[in-house]
Amino acid sequence: MIALTPILDKAGESPLYWQLYAFIRGEIESGTIQAGTKLPAIRELSLHLKVSKNTVETAYQQLIAEGYAESRSRSGLFALAVEEPVAVPPRDPQDLTRETRSPAQRQTAATRTRENAAEVAFDFRYGDVEIRRFPMAVWKKCLLDALSEPNPRKTLDYGHPQGDEELRSEIASYLFQSRGVRCNAEQIVMSAGTQHSVGMLCQLLPLRDKLIAMEDPGYSGVRAALESHGCEIAPIPLDADGLQVDLLPGVRAAAVYVTPSHQFPLGMVLPIQRRNKLLQWATEHDGLIIEDDYDSEYRYVGQPIPSLKALDYRDRVIYLGTLSKSFLPAARLSYAVLPEPLAAPMREKLGMFSQSASPLIQQAMLRFMREGHFGRHVRKMKRLYQIKHRALLAALQRHMGDRVDIIGQKAGLHLLIDVKTGAGQADLIERALAAGIRVYSPAQQWFKPERCPPTYIMLGFGGLDEHRIDEAIRRLAAAWF
Repeated sequence: MIALTPILDKAGESPLYWQLYAFIRGEIESGTIQAGTKLPAIRELSLHLKVSKNTVETAYQQLIAEGYAESRSRSGLFALAVEEPVAVPPRDPQDLTRETRSPAQRQTAATRTRENAAEVAFDFRYGDVEIRRFPMAVWKKCLLDALSEPNPRKTLDYGHPQGDEELRSEIASYLFQSRGVRCNAEQIVMSAGTQHSVGMLCQLLPLRDKLIAMEDPGYSGVRAALESHGCEIAPIPLDADGLQVDLLPGVRAAAVYVTPSHQFPLGMVLPIQRRNKLLQWATEHDGLIIEDDYDSEYRYVGQPIPSLKALDYRDRVIYLGTLSKSFLPAARLSYAVLPEPLAAPMREKLGMFSQSASPLIQQAMLRFMREGHFGRHVRKMKRLYQIKHRALLAALQRHMGDRVDIIGQKAGLHLLIDVKTGAGQADLIERALAAGIRVYSPAQQWFKPERCPPTYIMLGFGGLDEHRIDEAIRRLAAAWF
């Protein structure tokens, strides 16, 4: 086992975990630490460097996430081979703070930033995912293998109305293992996005022109899809635990749309007592529950939360899932799991519709999942997003402290902050943009946007470089306070 003795600047602005990670990464890239070399144990290295075990663990997690090391069961952490030279080394966050431009140059740059969104240095857009670590070579191979499929109708024709049967079987197996959902391929319908799934349900169940209850606030994309099919929306307010289920009987809705495992956008988890009440409401009022489990893979605090569908013994829950967060938004792959009583009649009606998700992409995804790449990718991304999540929380605490309240920080790829400056959303967004940072208002998720607290800001972190999050928040704090 090797000994590591980097020079760590404990008084510097760069987090210690980042300094340690950058040192080990450099040693691996230079060949000083060769592939197959066992790295020191976390406890041993923390004692040697006189830093916390969390510091070492976070640095190691970053190395694993980027493919510089791997954890072997009961053996420890080992360096991996670097297949390609890195053209540009990671920049130290301290380097990003050094301003060499004149005041006039800075003013000109700020003006250009306001006028040209393409020059924004940091974009906290919700929905962005990590693209740089996507296993592109593996995905290309899966696409090529799909194109080489002996039966070209599987990839080049319109496809089965429900989607590829083998892919649906893989998804059924994945859902049972990851979310406790018991279903079979015949209950699953593939589609090109959650909004398309909702539109399909409106046409085929049918839900058109029916009254649908929704969380308020709740996902505006689904609300738009429902309204475009003539549905009337009954907004149900939230409290600290999520949807106020006791209000449902009074609205006489045919169905209710919920995000129980990670409420969007506020982030709370619907407790088991309310889940049971919600299922009871559906049974007693012959209602349906549309469960959108949009980012269940990414939970950072506590144990994984079982899906509502896993508790559904009366076949009242329609489960919606997507691969946009766990894989690629561009793949346009989502799915609906129908209760068995609804699946059979819906299959008959689906014959009138063409499958909206590309058969070629479905065949490639089948290979990606069947060969184990999807599971590895999700595990890798979960570690990486956890690092970004920790970096964002640490930066908010470091640079903003009690001047902001953090909302919904336990899971997902976004959080909300309540900014205590007295300024409204429009002013906060404009000041951030002048500093080269794009942040967003969550107001459109409210049934009546004016009811959104005027100091709420949404920060999506999935697409950000984890090494630059601290600098982004530092600049944001300087612009706001």
